[in-house]
Amino acid sequence: MVKIISDAIDRIKLGELNDIEAAEKLVSVNGLEVIEAGCAGGAAARGLAKRGAKVLGVEPDPVQAALNRDHPTTAGVTLLEASAQALPADNESFDGVFMFRSLHHVPETMMDKALTEASRVLRPDGFLYVAEPAMNGSFFDLMLPFHDESEVRILAQQALDRTAGNLFTETAKYSCFQQPKFDKFAALIDVFVGMSFNRITRDMIDRPQVRENFDAAQTESGYVFIQPMLINLYRGVRR
Repeated sequence: MVKIISDAIDRIKLGELNDIEAAEKLVSVNGLEVIEAGCAGGAAARGLAKRGAKVLGVEPDPVQAALNRDHPTTAGVTLLEASAQALPADNESFDGVFMFRSLHHVPETMMDKALTEASRVLRPDGFLYVAEPAMNGSFFDLMLPFHDESEVRILAQQALDRTAGNLFTETAKYSCFQQPKFDKFAALIDVFVGMSFNRITRDMIDRPQVRENFDAAQTESGYVFIQPMLINLYRGVRR
């Protein structure tokens, strides 16, 4: 854990940005064909489409994928049920691949495969953009008692260090932070219980330690937390 947190110190700091704001600061997607691997409900995919990209969003969770199929279509966005380690795309057919806080959800034995898949579908001058939550900040501390992602987040960073750098000619590392905000404790419960890809129950969250951590974040405008993000941007596919 110490290694990953100290790694954030050496990154180029971008300040407070949400996922799309950070991506927009680092890559221009207007006119590009991109994949979002692990698109969840497609919010980021739609954000990229609003900025001129043609987006294929893939989501491996069958429950969420079914909801995506029933969601009204968005111009420039196609949402399919598929995994990051088996992208439904031809070789060298896309300009970019985005992974917004999804690599750590890939099974440990498939993380390297997911990164290799990204390089496979990219054109020679394509890019891979990976944003992963860091393992510090008040939001991470809030989650620890009911959803400890320490191990999988470490494994994701190790896969990036081990594999992604060898697949591309250029690597750049950045960090930013976000401030998740809730108006009440019930809103926190609703967010996590509503995630079909995580088996989190109300009883797991509604515990004294979690409530204490939640109450400590109270401000005049609500309960506000800090979530640092680690961004790795790779360019130039090695063949």
